[in-house]
Amino acid sequence: MTIPSKYDASQVEGKWYEYWMKNNYFHSTPDEREPYTIVIPPPNVTGVLHMGHMLNNTIQDVLIRRARLLGKNACWVPGTDHASIATEAKVVAKLKEQGIKKSDLTREEFLQHAFDWKDEYGGIILEQLKKLGASCDWERTAFTMDPEMSESVIKVFVDLYNKGLIYRGYRMVNWDPEAKTTLSDEEVIYEEKQGNLYYLEYKIEGSEDSLTIATTRPETIFGDTAICINPNDKRFTHLKGKKAIVPLCNRVIPIVEDEYVDLEFGTGCLKVTPAHDENDKILGDKHNLEVIDIFNEDASLNSFGLHYQGKDRFVVRKEIAKELKEKGILIKTEVHTHKVGTSERTKAVIEPRLSDQWFLKMKDLAKPAIDAVLGNNIEINLVPKKFENTYRHWMENVRDWNISRQLWWGQQIPAYYYGDGKEDFVVAESIEEAVVLAQDKTKNNQLTTNNLRQDTDALDTWFSSWLWPMSVFDGIRNPENEEIKYYYPTNDLVTGPDILFFWVARMIVAGYEFKGEKPFKNVYLTGLVRDKQRRKMSKSLGNSPDALKLIEDYGADGVRVGLLLSSAAGNDLMFDEDLCKQGKGFANKIWNAFRLIKGWEVDTCLEQPETAKIGLNWYEAKFQKVLKEIEDHFSKYRLSDALMTIYKLIMDDFSSWLLEIVKPAYQQPIDAKTYNAVIEVLENNLKILHPFMPFLTEEIWQHITQRTPEEALIIAKYPILKEYNSKIITDFEFATGVVSGIRTIRKEKNISFKDAVELFVVDNEKNSKEFDTVIQKLTNTSTIKSVSEKVDGASFRVKSNEYFVPISIANIDVEAEIKKLNAELKRAEGFLFGIQKKLSNERFVANAPEQVIALERKKEADTIAKIETIKSSLEAL
Repeated sequence: MTIPSKYDASQVEGKWYEYWMKNNYFHSTPDEREPYTIVIPPPNVTGVLHMGHMLNNTIQDVLIRRARLLGKNACWVPGTDHASIATEAKVVAKLKEQGIKKSDLTREEFLQHAFDWKDEYGGIILEQLKKLGASCDWERTAFTMDPEMSESVIKVFVDLYNKGLIYRGYRMVNWDPEAKTTLSDEEVIYEEKQGNLYYLEYKIEGSEDSLTIATTRPETIFGDTAICINPNDKRFTHLKGKKAIVPLCNRVIPIVEDEYVDLEFGTGCLKVTPAHDENDKILGDKHNLEVIDIFNEDASLNSFGLHYQGKDRFVVRKEIAKELKEKGILIKTEVHTHKVGTSERTKAVIEPRLSDQWFLKMKDLAKPAIDAVLGNNIEINLVPKKFENTYRHWMENVRDWNISRQLWWGQQIPAYYYGDGKEDFVVAESIEEAVVLAQDKTKNNQLTTNNLRQDTDALDTWFSSWLWPMSVFDGIRNPENEEIKYYYPTNDLVTGPDILFFWVARMIVAGYEFKGEKPFKNVYLTGLVRDKQRRKMSKSLGNSPDALKLIEDYGADGVRVGLLLSSAAGNDLMFDEDLCKQGKGFANKIWNAFRLIKGWEVDTCLEQPETAKIGLNWYEAKFQKVLKEIEDHFSKYRLSDALMTIYKLIMDDFSSWLLEIVKPAYQQPIDAKTYNAVIEVLENNLKILHPFMPFLTEEIWQHITQRTPEEALIIAKYPILKEYNSKIITDFEFATGVVSGIRTIRKEKNISFKDAVELFVVDNEKNSKEFDTVIQKLTNTSTIKSVSEKVDGASFRVKSNEYFVPISIANIDVEAEIKKLNAELKRAEGFLFGIQKKLSNERFVANAPEQVIALERKKEADTIAKIETIKSSLEAL
């Protein structure tokens, strides 16, 4: 094959991905090998590739490709999450564009539209991951709404219900008025927001008295069913047992007493609205208060809102404040900062709402999951360890999980109602089973499927994805099947810390509940991708680069390197596009090194030079040292450090040193033994680099020699760790110091490389002479002699050894040296002028600290001495 002069990622990446797919390298089936399993954190089916996905999946691909090279049966299961809230919103919006309302459709019709949308737009992200080089087992691609997945979810719901862990309760829930569904506590983000505190006057029934309450939500007065005072508050003893009149609606409500009221906050009088505040609901239950819900599901006011009916809560807040002020009810308004709950998904302000919902008891379920991560016999390792405290906080304060959502896109709750009462239901995996249970419960054998209606709510999306490591191997429906027994528990989970509780902790809970063991051994929590200014990447800030455009500009390998070089284990990643540029440059450097090697003419009759033999022995030892370091980095998930170690090995040790040591003289051939050894070295370099830069490495690997599909790099054998000679590495490092010293003298004195120089050394270190021939080759040094005294000429030190290079006028390019010295002289004289001007300034000398003046005088003396030296050198020339 002809080797192109430049590496062109756009011509290479598609070719090799197609080749890998055609030869089925990504596919795994159970066999006698050790399994290595990763399940992908399923991205939302609505999603497109962003920088977080790029980082997360690059890390997973590095781990899976390395496992493949290590001879393990690597299985990386891809898939997508049905993302109930986000997807339903997109489908509703698309239908709206077509003039169709969700309310005009049956559930089955809507679901058909949703599946059509999923088939058309869903899974785009998985195709985009292929561009990154993700070597997933695409034949195993799963979707959380696949029939077998949904069957597993329903089976789990029924099992937990029968164990008494799932119950139906009328509770205050987090209501998202935009998505029109409940949210779990974990899906609510609390933000500091500035609002107002409104002071309102309530008249006391049958008297001229009044009381003042302070509220942040004047629109909720229509739901007030009591005023509460603290029994210990002497200011309000005269109000005990009396009644107040709610402004505008003129409803008479009792004044109740409770120590819950904070004497210091507001006015000391609290309006109680049990339908719209969790604490008010607790007070309402305690004092047997009426509950008045004033909101529609979209948070507009209902008929209890009187003339504000149909208007949005925030519109009403402004308008009612104006009306209350005009009527003399609003006494004053103060600016007030408080925490407001918002929906993680839609960003809408959450409305507390009373509703019948399904809950899962979590306290007992959480215990094995706490022990697995934080107990005495740790089974699951969180990386970095700092996230253990977050995990502990969540799990030790876990609340019952609200698992029902008022949506259609998702698994429908398998509860079937046979009557109008709240308890008139049965839970079953199918309606046929439900009929049997309902007949038994009612003692009515006449009941049929026509008499049952299924609960309309869907299950929380997380209730399907918490089963992911089991359900992708059909471990719920068929717990003893060959695949679940072989692949489970999985090895590594790579995900973001933002879903540590939402997903990771719940998967651990599910693993112990349904399989009796951990779902994975290690959890690697990546940092968030931020820009250079440490801001989180987002569309609104316009600071999130187009992931596919980056791949187009720098190649997938360049982007992978850029991401990993930005990313220290578990810390936020400060993404800098220049690192992708560096990745692309690295690819070009390796390509050019490969072209250099392949350009050498090989002579089978030539003997191997001693320099080449020494250089190759040194590199073998250095490679083994680096291999050991890489193993250590991988064991600690320091992938960035592992890559940087490989980067330095290839850029410095291989390209800058080894190739210089072994390369033949200009237009001369190389001996076959050295050439073959260099090719072997190159192949080993490609093996350790392949997980990070799969496309480039496969391209070079296939160019080295003709390969069969069984000999592809993707399934090659990873280098084996061996004992190595550490002394040769230390000796070589010393030798590089000598080489650098001679090169510096040649550069400073303008001595051409073609002119040989002599080297004299006062050898205090008593170093090995093994590398002397290498030093001579790399620096064109005719002789290296040990001396006991200094020799005239340019000198340098390496540790305690002193080296001397005699300078002959014949060696120097006189014209170039004069030009260089004149430039140095001009710079030094300019610097001296500046210092002397400062020192001649009386005000500066009088006011500056003594040490500053001393420093300036030292600079002056040093510069004068330097100028004298330069002038002497010029005179000599």
